[in-house]
Amino acid sequence: MGKETGFLEYEREDRTYIAPEERLQNYKEFVVPLDADKLRNQAARCMNCGIPYCHNGCPVNNIIPDWNHLVYEDDWRSALEVLHSTNNFPEFTGRVCPAPCEASCTLNITDNPVTIKSIECAIVDRGWQEGWIEPQVPKEKTGKSVAVIGSGPAGMACAQQLARAGHSVTLFEKNDRIGGLLRYGIPDFKMEKHLINRRAVQMEAEGVEFKTSKEVGVDISFKSLEENYDAIVMAGGAEDARALAIPGAELPGVRLAMEFLTQQNKRNAGDDETRAAPRGTLTATGKDVVVIGGGDTGSDCVGTSNRQGARSVTQLEIMPKPPEKEDKALTWPDWPLKLRTSSSHEEGVDRDWAVLTKRVAGEDGQVTGLECVRVEWKDGQMQEVEGSEFTIPAQLILLAMGFVGSKKAGMIDQSGVEMTDRGNIAADTHDYRTSSEKVFACGDMRRGQSLVVWAIREGRQAARSVDEFLMGSSELPR
Repeated sequence: MGKETGFLEYEREDRTYIAPEERLQNYKEFVVPLDADKLRNQAARCMNCGIPYCHNGCPVNNIIPDWNHLVYEDDWRSALEVLHSTNNFPEFTGRVCPAPCEASCTLNITDNPVTIKSIECAIVDRGWQEGWIEPQVPKEKTGKSVAVIGSGPAGMACAQQLARAGHSVTLFEKNDRIGGLLRYGIPDFKMEKHLINRRAVQMEAEGVEFKTSKEVGVDISFKSLEENYDAIVMAGGAEDARALAIPGAELPGVRLAMEFLTQQNKRNAGDDETRAAPRGTLTATGKDVVVIGGGDTGSDCVGTSNRQGARSVTQLEIMPKPPEKEDKALTWPDWPLKLRTSSSHEEGVDRDWAVLTKRVAGEDGQVTGLECVRVEWKDGQMQEVEGSEFTIPAQLILLAMGFVGSKKAGMIDQSGVEMTDRGNIAADTHDYRTSSEKVFACGDMRRGQSLVVWAIREGRQAARSVDEFLMGSSELPR
């Protein structure tokens, strides 16, 4: 423990943001980091609890008290080693993870948790700045080959771990750049893409071969992978978006959130956005935008719409408005249900809860509005409130209502692996093996849509299982 009285001496202080009127002018990250002295003080607040609940709160089981202590001691390089021992890509989680570790922090009992996420991000960012992060090239090769399908955080983590174990790893990605939803689902203002690029350079030096614009099941058959690789890992994500089943939803102004976000990210990269626009390109410029879905993806649509110059932005959620503050006695150290306001919300949006959409209004084939009704929830059942119908003006409606599983056509159908009732590939968290002997699955494709940090965890654990399958034992961490 760095300083026994640190949590008594220093108040919680976190990173700040550039003002909305300035950050809305571009798509760059706008977080203002804490300086080294302030970070040292924040790390000193860690109580090094006898039972560190933050470990269980973190899906990758980051050894948080240890690297907090090392930051307090100004030993940043050792802190980086500890951080990397459980997390391949802390610069990703340090930016986009909702920080369940902080919700589990003992100091969160009094609403003042340690700024774990900010310290994590500062450690890895300094590691890159100082040149401490280098390829970890295996001393010898095993002669075994593995195909990893999907280059999101699960596929990237799995491929990197397997390459470091000495296997020949080929990472297949259907898009023209690696990163999965990190690349095309998360806006640049939350995570700039050069962060993915430099990890790709590191992975290539470690022996990972990237094959982009190669969709397994379309451009290359699954059978050919089975014939040419000793093991296969399916990490293609959960991309089957939940549809809006109401009249008028077929109008061209009703679009999936991922279409909208992907096109903007391609514009930012200078790429041809039309390749991601089977129904045509779209922008929110000068439009009344309605975002259906109250989660992170919906929030990303809000921030992107405002940057594109939307006339108005409304975000709807079918569930009731969460409480402003959770009941700590009932929830801590678990992730609480409470009202969360993102940086995108602060930039301008009308939020509404307990709203059910009924019909998309249109004229001359174009969206003009969204007809809604208010609902009440009683004993888990939803009931419409009589006489509460209303209409929201809209020319663009973005669907951010989650995903119902993985797309089956192509790779999954060709693989023949068993599926769960929820539309995911059937594989447990013990060995991540599917119903096919040498085929494994991890990330959202196995567990359903989830967090980046869960994807990294599953990719790492699946890599160990593949290594054990190929070699009989493994020294990779689980």
